[in-house]
Amino acid sequence: MGRRRVANQPIRLAAGAFILNAGIGKLSADEKRAAGVHGMAKGSFPIFEKVPPQQFTKALAVSEVALGSALLLPIVSDQLAGLGLTAFAGGLMWMYLQTEGMREENSVRPTAAGLALAKDVWLLGIGLTLLAAGRRRKADRD
Repeated sequence: MGRRRVANQPIRLAAGAFILNAGIGKLSADEKRAAGVHGMAKGSFPIFEKVPPQQFTKALAVSEVALGSALLLPIVSDQLAGLGLTAFAGGLMWMYLQTEGMREENSVRPTAAGLALAKDVWLLGIGLTLLAAGRRRKADRD
């Protein structure tokens, strides 16, 4: 494990632990929580409209557990972990931008209701950092 790889471990641990915990919490979601999670998602991603809330929430939970674990496991490359995290965080940012009431009018600044989603921009930053670090190491080898 090279110096750059070790340097990325703190951001991988922070993001991985956060996402793994979120996924574990959703694994046992009751119908009310599943309906809330599903409602947020289908508002920004209409493709999920036809997926039952419990099924959607279980799939999201398993995805979060897998992504969180990938970030925590040093055997998963920074580039692969970064790709997964960037896609996941990009979806969260899309939901933030598309959901009514999350942002102040004509602004990207969050409302009180939007703060919980807006703060996930740090996950996007970590994902992009891991992607860039992985590409840099690959370029150094070539």
